[in-house]
Amino acid sequence: MDNIITFEDFTKVDLRVGTIIEVNDFPNANKPAYQLTIDFGELGIKTSSAQITTQYKKEDLKNRQIIAVINFPKKQIANFMSECLVIGAVKANDVFLLHPERKVKNGSQVA
Repeated sequence: MDNIITFEDFTKVDLRVGTIIEVNDFPNANKPAYQLTIDFGELGIKTSSAQITTQYKKEDLKNRQIIAVINFPKKQIANFMSECLVIGAVKANDVFLLHPERKVKNGSQVA
């Protein structure tokens, strides 16, 4: 494997649990996507663009807990500012969101 990282590299990635509190269509995105607003508890509210429209309906996403990387720099995507990266497993170009097995406190660290 050419992309081996150290444990120290991994500890720099801040993975947290959040709850999706708002889902909107993102018609200006190059590929079909939603605009998500996510509550990370004491860490605040963050936004993310997610290309998950083939597997999820908007109403299925609201109040769903997810896992996201919250320490990336903000990224402008069309007319929207994405502040975190929602994590999912990819199979045949579809993304399946990763989430805690049980409900946990928003902002909980993933280790």
